[in-house]
Amino acid sequence: MKQIIKTDKAPAPIGPYNQAVRTGENLYISGQIPMDPATNELVQGSIKEEADMVMKNLKAILDEAKLTFEHVVKTTIFLTDMSLFTEVNEVYGSYFKGDFPARETVAVKGLPRGVNVEISMIAVVNL
Repeated sequence: MKQIIKTDKAPAPIGPYNQAVRTGENLYISGQIPMDPATNELVQGSIKEEADMVMKNLKAILDEAKLTFEHVVKTTIFLTDMSLFTEVNEVYGSYFKGDFPARETVAVKGLPRGVNVEISMIAVVNL
């Protein structure tokens, strides 16, 4: 069975997809960009500010699913420039305690709305 996870504490989808979908024990979270859900405006500060907004959006979705970053087993980080890796990695790492999930970081030519970072996640409900 498929359960749609939706919260107004994270940006509404800008296309034909959901914020997250739970199937059985797995939660698949769509890529989040640095959009402030309170204003629907992009965060256009430093890359650290952008990454922090992305992680806050992911946290809001995890919260709605009654999960934490400890449930996350896999992430994908998309960057428009690998020179941003160190700063994004610093912010990303600050949201996890203990064991980190598996991850890849990919440089891409462009991201939605011209942002510099997008992150998606997979979490497991009962670890």
